[in-house]
Amino acid sequence: MKSENHQIKPQDVLLLLKIVSDNNPNWNQKPVAEDLGLSQSEVSEAVARCKYAGLLAPDGKTVMRMSLFEFLQYGLRYVFPQKPGAVVRGLATSHSASPLKELIQSNEAYVWPYGKGNVRGQSIVPLYPSVPEAALKDNSLHELLALTDALRVGRSREKEFALEILKKRFGLGE
Repeated sequence: MKSENHQIKPQDVLLLLKIVSDNNPNWNQKPVAEDLGLSQSEVSEAVARCKYAGLLAPDGKTVMRMSLFEFLQYGLRYVFPQKPGAVVRGLATSHSASPLKELIQSNEAYVWPYGKGNVRGQSIVPLYPSVPEAALKDNSLHELLALTDALRVGRSREKEFALEILKKRFGLGE
């Protein structure tokens, strides 16, 4: 008998943020998989785990936005912890990327290591290896991932701003 593993994986968060970013209730697995650099089976397995965890509705298409927001707010930094590393070239994230870079002045840059990147900064390991490529294809997704990284590695002020913006992007209001 095969036991199923229902633990959330980093690519699950990536998928959920992509669905929120696209805001298309009729999204299909194949194009989303291509956009995220995942296989179709990885997306299918992610959907099953997210439904089990209550992050996707039983229809497998609708993100449970309040549940995702609460997970990002309270659980993300413990489940997928990260500390800034060596200075490398890469793609801006956290407070170094929009929308936080417009609100926070900092001499430190945080980046996902990426050879084609145009920013030098402390490396932040992305949630999933395909994140830099996926972020380059979708600016809205890039912003959601950067806000998510602010929750993983940011100081309290950065986290506050990130939560405020995520709440608006998720349509959760005040």
